[in-house]
Amino acid sequence: MTAPSLKAVTLTHVRYQRGDQLGHFLAWISLVPVFISLGGFVSHYIFRRELQGMFFALGLLISQFINELIKKSVQQDRPETCVILEMCDSHGWPSSHSQYMFFFAMYFTLLTYKATGVWETKKRVFVNFLNWSMALLTMYSRVYLGYHTVAQVFAGAALGIIIGASWYWIVNYVLYVYFPAIEESSLGRFFYIKDTSHIPNVLKFEYDNARAARAASKDD
Repeated sequence: MTAPSLKAVTLTHVRYQRGDQLGHFLAWISLVPVFISLGGFVSHYIFRRELQGMFFALGLLISQFINELIKKSVQQDRPETCVILEMCDSHGWPSSHSQYMFFFAMYFTLLTYKATGVWETKKRVFVNFLNWSMALLTMYSRVYLGYHTVAQVFAGAALGIIIGASWYWIVNYVLYVYFPAIEESSLGRFFYIKDTSHIPNVLKFEYDNARAARAASKDD
């Protein structure tokens, strides 16, 4: 009787050569998309309920769906090293990790370009430097660890940038006009869904309002 073929759940399973410190570091870098998805967007929805963040996450899901469609259509093999690792259950072109990270970096950069003031500009530059650095490191990690070829990660990066920029335009120039209606809908009110992208400095806005509310409660 032929044994059934097995497929692994590889959400957080990344292999590297024992004793390779750079490989160990890059294995963790390779997990950044997981940290962003679970730690970033899930916690952002639970605590913030921001429409911009929700559409950002939706765009990443659409990008990943497009990635899977292309992989199944092209069916390009991964490098031989990936076969040795026994972790290659899908095709390699384009790299989904690279596509994810470059989509994230592109969308986030466009989202923050309206920042004004010296401090806001410096903060924007610093945060976006981190975003693009993590995207480049993730792309490099997939080649270094043997999961993808150079061509596969560059294809993923290019698609991520194109889809990220396109989705930003769709959300902020087409769908944005519907944000007030979503806020005022019964579901929007029930789940406290809101949009604060029109506020220049959300942290300062919330800080000032929290202090004002505390002062008002003392007066009562």
